[in-house]
Amino acid sequence: MTADLAPRIARTIATEIGAQPQQVTAAVELLDGGATVPFVARYRKEATGGLDDTQLRDLAERLAYLRELEARRATILDTVREQGKLTETLEADIRKAATKAALEDLYLPYKPKRRTRAMIARENGLGPLAEAIMADRAAAPETLAEGYLSEAVPDVKSALTGARDIVAEGLSENADLIGRLRSFLQDNALVTAKVVEGQEQAGAKFSDYFDHREPWARVPSHRALAMMRGSKEGVLTVDIGPDPEEGVARVQTMVAGALDVRGDGPGDRWLREAAGWTWRTKLSLSMMLDLMGDLRTRAQEEAI
Repeated sequence: MTADLAPRIARTIATEIGAQPQQVTAAVELLDGGATVPFVARYRKEATGGLDDTQLRDLAERLAYLRELEARRATILDTVREQGKLTETLEADIRKAATKAALEDLYLPYKPKRRTRAMIARENGLGPLAEAIMADRAAAPETLAEGYLSEAVPDVKSALTGARDIVAEGLSENADLIGRLRSFLQDNALVTAKVVEGQEQAGAKFSDYFDHREPWARVPSHRALAMMRGSKEGVLTVDIGPDPEEGVARVQTMVAGALDVRGDGPGDRWLREAAGWTWRTKLSLSMMLDLMGDLRTRAQEEAI
């Protein structure tokens, strides 16, 4: 760790656990030297200024997280810089990202990836079509698409499918949108568990969750872990997402908003449909996996 990072991390942790930076620095030196949290809490109070067991456990956990965050930040900065795409604005955003999730959201457009449908669409000359639909909402996308047909793009349907893939990839790599969706779902998502057909008798011990729904933010650890065990044993299906009646419409509106969809012209209607498709096929799955991982971590920590 560089010399300037250690004091910054110490200040951050000190604020979070209600201590002074010098107390945190002393505790970090002891932990890095091989001392355990119980040992430091019991026998090194004079060195840490009286940090208790709870403060030290929080300190150790946050220290590991923040060190991993800084290591990842350095890697991402180096990778984007090597690509020649590190602007001053992007570097500032990366440097001020406070969580791993926010950091990875910013890195998405620059992350090396396999050849995607959007890449193929661009290779087939459909990038300008996606831009044209975005620029002229009064024009019918079908009419615009006729100007981009080729041997690789034989008909209007193929052209519009390629344009949609390009739009969808842009939405999936929009760090601001991903952050707002994650924040909304953390407050409003529901965890839904249902029994797998035919598993009622074999999975009787999970009967409380055969048709269960509750807010993600308030699931206690014992119920979260039970539902995950039921899923692992093939008895339950567990899903995390917005309320199907009101929440889905809200998140689709958020996605469409990232495309500045406001009116009801042919282009706006097409883009609104593309936004809904992007949510259903791409964003909803990635959001569910993120929230499931967060729920598992939270449940395990509460259980411990």
